[in-house]
Amino acid sequence: MTADEYLHGILKREAVDTGPFAPVRGCQTLLLPHLREWAGGQLVSVSPSGSFAKGTANASGTDIDLFISLKEDTRNPLGEIYDSLFEKLRAKQLSPRRQNVSIGVRIRGFDVDLVPARRQGPVGEDHSLYRNRADTWTKTNVARHIALVASSGRRNEIRVLKLWRNQKNLDFPSFYLELTAIEALKGGATGSLSTNILQVFEYLRDRFETARVIDPANTNNVLSDELTQAAKAAIRQAATDAIRAAYWEEIVQ
Repeated sequence: MTADEYLHGILKREAVDTGPFAPVRGCQTLLLPHLREWAGGQLVSVSPSGSFAKGTANASGTDIDLFISLKEDTRNPLGEIYDSLFEKLRAKQLSPRRQNVSIGVRIRGFDVDLVPARRQGPVGEDHSLYRNRADTWTKTNVARHIALVASSGRRNEIRVLKLWRNQKNLDFPSFYLELTAIEALKGGATGSLSTNILQVFEYLRDRFETARVIDPANTNNVLSDELTQAAKAAIRQAATDAIRAAYWEEIVQ
């Protein structure tokens, strides 16, 4: 078995059904009445986002992210919006978990991350969302993120790298990882999945720790500031170990 055959086999095993009748989409239907009740007429939409919408999801990761858009005239502070959604989900006995910009729940065996945000204007996709860990807010555009990653041509590489990240227990936020992989492969990828991934590992070893990564939807949002130098050093070391590995089974399974 070649390296590419091995990696494509893993991707096949980790394939996620994102079609219109995918069972996980039923979580949105089940949650929608609770979200409408919580939003009190301020709800604009609830839609799949994150890895599920980008095509970079793996079966062993979070099953679906749901982006909750609230009207621009929603007066509650963003932290209060986040907290009130958490309390609503807890009242519905869904055992919510506070995360960074999302709230995690488990519905019918599926892991669902809910991301509440307030639209910045009556038109467009710019939103403000709460960052729980920093107790602050940020502007972003999830629709733009989805379009950028989905059209990058690097979804297979990203999926393998996410599996590697999870299996090595690395702190590496998904969008930060996605942009890093796209940058590492810009202009020089060969088309071979295994070679491309090794190229990303070389980037992580040689350039990652000092690279400044900006949210393409908000130049004031520096994604590379989300990690400590210790966390970045751990990613660099894991990438160095991957390059030195004799077999792919040592890198990702």
